[in-house]
Amino acid sequence: MDHQHEHEHQHGHQHQPAPEHQPASEHHSHGDMQKAPDHSGHQHGAAPGSHGGHHDHHAMMIADFRKRFYVVLLLTVPVMLLSKMIQQWLGISINFTGDKYLLLALSSAVFVYGGWPFLKGWYDEMKAWEPGMMTLIGFAITVAYIYSVATVVGLSGMDFFWELTTLILIMLLGHWIEMKSVAGASRELELLVQLMPDNAHLVHGDHIMDVQTASLKAGDIILIKPGEKVAADGVVTEGETYLNESMLTGESKPVQKQARDKVIAGSVNGNGAIKVSVTHGSADSYLSQVVKLVQDAQQSKSKTQLLADKAARWLTLIAILAGVATFLYWWMSGRDISFAIERMVTVIVICCPHALGLAVPLVIAKSTALSARHGLLIKNRTDFENSRNITTIVFDKTGTLTVGRFEVVRFNTLQAGLTKETMLSLAAALEGSSEHPIATGIVDKAKALQLSLPVAENITAITGKGITGKVGGKEVKVVSPGFIEEQFKGQNTSADIASGETVVYVVVDNAVAGFIALADQIRPESAGAIATLKENNIKTVLLTGDNRKVAESVSKTLGMDSFFAEVLPHEKLDKINELQRQGEFVAMTGDGINDAPALAKADVGIAIGSGSDVAAETAGIVLVNSNPQDVVNLILFGKATWRKMMQNLIWATGYNVVALPLAAGVLYEQGILLSPAAGAVLMTVSTVVVAINASLLKVKGR
Repeated sequence: MDHQHEHEHQHGHQHQPAPEHQPASEHHSHGDMQKAPDHSGHQHGAAPGSHGGHHDHHAMMIADFRKRFYVVLLLTVPVMLLSKMIQQWLGISINFTGDKYLLLALSSAVFVYGGWPFLKGWYDEMKAWEPGMMTLIGFAITVAYIYSVATVVGLSGMDFFWELTTLILIMLLGHWIEMKSVAGASRELELLVQLMPDNAHLVHGDHIMDVQTASLKAGDIILIKPGEKVAADGVVTEGETYLNESMLTGESKPVQKQARDKVIAGSVNGNGAIKVSVTHGSADSYLSQVVKLVQDAQQSKSKTQLLADKAARWLTLIAILAGVATFLYWWMSGRDISFAIERMVTVIVICCPHALGLAVPLVIAKSTALSARHGLLIKNRTDFENSRNITTIVFDKTGTLTVGRFEVVRFNTLQAGLTKETMLSLAAALEGSSEHPIATGIVDKAKALQLSLPVAENITAITGKGITGKVGGKEVKVVSPGFIEEQFKGQNTSADIASGETVVYVVVDNAVAGFIALADQIRPESAGAIATLKENNIKTVLLTGDNRKVAESVSKTLGMDSFFAEVLPHEKLDKINELQRQGEFVAMTGDGINDAPALAKADVGIAIGSGSDVAAETAGIVLVNSNPQDVVNLILFGKATWRKMMQNLIWATGYNVVALPLAAGVLYEQGILLSPAAGAVLMTVSTVVVAINASLLKVKGR
């Protein structure tokens, strides 16, 4: 098989760009997204397209709140000095003709300029029949403003101007702080986006041009100098080096790359220069697919999120009703109207369901992007949140618990006059063009022993049994034990197969010449991963197409609970079914291609990606590395994420339960009363606590 062909063989299944995951859910998620849980009057993530644009928009919003905050701060000082109540407190008196009109003018400026984001948000929410955060603030400041204007025009009572301006000032500050912390949660994603270098060195004939990364297309040859980032997915054509892929796969140790090895855009080159042939444009690169996946997952709503949204809606209604009830209570009990209005405003402000609305989304944004940087790609939020319920994990053996690479453990000749080395070199010559893992193992061994390989011709496969061809004038076959049993009954072919080994026989000119025993090595991390799962009371089951002996040996060595051996691909589904019928909550890890039905059937499908196949269709979660430790990290991280969400929801709810009665004046007789500004401070604090708690989320195990 020539290189070109082999090259396609390796990359054939990557050319399709990541699929648009089920149009139904996509449609649903963007619809929801228009009113994402960032009730700050702007539609957070309304454009799910380019991330850059969305990020700039967010930065502009932060700058806007900051500017409004400082302007209002300047106006608040004269408003405070002109207010009678503050003058009484400070023991000063500022009186001049028209002072109350100046106060009215300054306060109106604060109301219109400072209150604008809230008033506009209120309008948007009412238009969509989705009353929320903005409705509450908008309503509260409007009531306070209208009442105060009435006192200037002639209604008897104390005006509210200084309370109004301090309330708006604190709300602006709160929003500004909170948006900065929200931006912090999506920074992880920005970090992924920034991995892509802007420029690449394109090799053009005998000179090198610097071009924009986005302009690269399949077939271009680019140069990657020491210390630079790889600009596009591709295959090394010359040079060798070590790449650090940790930002993409979470794998901390540098990976050696030489000719014909795949490289992923965004990984960092070590100290060798390499030339890379680009396999596809940057829009289809692994990194772009990951970024898109993370965006989609951040925007898709899970059950927990929908629950929190529902709670926030209810809280909005409760706030309005409680506000009105508070007003009526104090007014009916003979207090003056300004006191009653102040209580109402405080109740409504303090009850803003902001902390509740952000409790889950902030954790989601953080967890999705963070896990992507550790090689865990979450495609389906619900699967991820369900990972805390897993009771049994089914491991599809090859390539997950084992290295997935056959290595020759021993080989010997069974024919006088033929050295074992010659026998191996004949087999390697024949297997040289095959992609089969066993063939690769034999060729690697011959290379390691530096054997010279003769030329093989007329190579044909014996379906399911092996391969045959002419090598140096001899008729050579490399075949399975089954073939030997059929053809050479009674000959001395005893190779004493040890457990965990796969044996092939070499037949030269119709006589059994020798055997080669290969074994798939168990990954060094497997035992630790299985042990950690045991500690967490999660059963582990091995599922493999291999023979019983191999399966039993791997399962025993690792201390797993049970195994299913000699399972054909279509039977995997039945095994998952069987476990589910026994009441187990089953996670399945497989390689996503031939395990698709079983992955889809499992309660949580975890595809073990081979670096570039992000689009493992059926699985809810893709692990970039084939490292079983990642499965453990995923489950522990799922649990940690769930804990954070619950902490945030409990905090946000508990805070409202305590704050609402205080604002309503339950402890008024005891001399405890919250001003609207104090209510605003408490509300801001509750939101910031939620944001900080979300940002403390970590992926353990690395």
